[in-house]
Amino acid sequence: MSEARHRVIVVGGGFGGVRATRALARADADVTIVDRTNHHLFQPLLYQVATGILPDGIIAPALRSVTRKQANARVVLAEVQHLDLDGRVVHALAPDGRPLTLPYDTLVVAAGCTDAYFGHDDWSTWAPGLKTLEDARHLRSHILGAFEMAELASDPAERAAYLTFAVIGGGPTGVELVGQVAELAHEALPREYRSVTTTEAKILLIEAGPEVLAAFAPKLQRYTRRRLVRMGVDVLLNTAAQAMDQSSVTVKGPDGDQRIPARTKIWAAGVRASPLAAMLAEATGAGTDRAGRVAVQPDCSLPGHPEVFAIGDMVQLNDLPGVAQPAIQEGTYVGRLIRSRLAGQADGKPFAYRDKGSMATIGHLSAVADSYGMKFTGVTGYTMWGFVHVLFLIGWGNRASAVFHWARALTFTKNRPHRTITAELVRHELTGEGAEGDD
Repeated sequence: MSEARHRVIVVGGGFGGVRATRALARADADVTIVDRTNHHLFQPLLYQVATGILPDGIIAPALRSVTRKQANARVVLAEVQHLDLDGRVVHALAPDGRPLTLPYDTLVVAAGCTDAYFGHDDWSTWAPGLKTLEDARHLRSHILGAFEMAELASDPAERAAYLTFAVIGGGPTGVELVGQVAELAHEALPREYRSVTTTEAKILLIEAGPEVLAAFAPKLQRYTRRRLVRMGVDVLLNTAAQAMDQSSVTVKGPDGDQRIPARTKIWAAGVRASPLAAMLAEATGAGTDRAGRVAVQPDCSLPGHPEVFAIGDMVQLNDLPGVAQPAIQEGTYVGRLIRSRLAGQADGKPFAYRDKGSMATIGHLSAVADSYGMKFTGVTGYTMWGFVHVLFLIGWGNRASAVFHWARALTFTKNRPHRTITAELVRHELTGEGAEGDD
């Protein structure tokens, strides 16, 4: 690619970064995606990798594959360390530790978010979150390893602790995870173990607020809670985590403090913006909110730097939710805006979000959907959820494979085919030991 052309650096290969890159396909510019992973991750289906329904390749195609037909785009595997806005340079580290200097004319930062433990970062050791492909792989080992250890346990109390699964946070991720753990214990695994009855598993959804799916309509919240209870999930509302260790979680609810023996805790209670958001805020004087998201201008640019854009989960703009659709729409908008500028056209209208609704699965053939003011539950909601998620997967092969795996795992066999773990991985996940080479 010619150095004389306009240089666009896109930090992050998620929804926003890929959409911005695609919108620049016909622009007179060279586009470089910089990401610390080599894949584009479809985060809404991570929980299905963590519970053995889907193989990870379906939801994580290689970025080079995603951009292979775009002649003006390239991919760099590196971790961004510093953004020099005055010098218009991105400083990054290659996998071998080599420093990289990437100059730009336009910068798009779409670095996403990570888990927020609200001042208790040490909890991440015992309650992992679910934001990356590595998180999903580790969580799969943790969940399946708990059943294996329950099979080996001779002490009833120890076995009960291994068979207790506590998901902390009642948003879409928490609801989807707890629903799949319930189906694992009650439908997929009962005939596979001899010394333990997996249907005796105690599955908890711990939510600090008064209802699950706080951003959804009350009708959908009530349906979700009723459905989870029928699936064997104990829904603890107005209950917050207070402390945890390797073998338990202590919560504070309407009846006071309670220590719950549980060897598997999963964190789905909050997020915070990528550290790059704070870096941009410091460099431009932009504000940040409680989640560390940087405030951007109406056109997604940073104050005083019209050549620098931030999009997706790491930005605060019009109180938009931290889900895929804002990132997708912002990425497309910014890519088109850059293309218009390069063509000598005046900047157009500010970014306007088109709310297409929200969805969450609960279990097989059970979901909730809120689309354009209409509320759907059950099979109808599940069908809508499946159609939308297949549509946004990249590549027809991955879409067809997802449908095949769903039919196989959830309808015809009631099995989870992707359950490969090792003793070393289980030891690491349950005790924190043996972390070397666990990927």
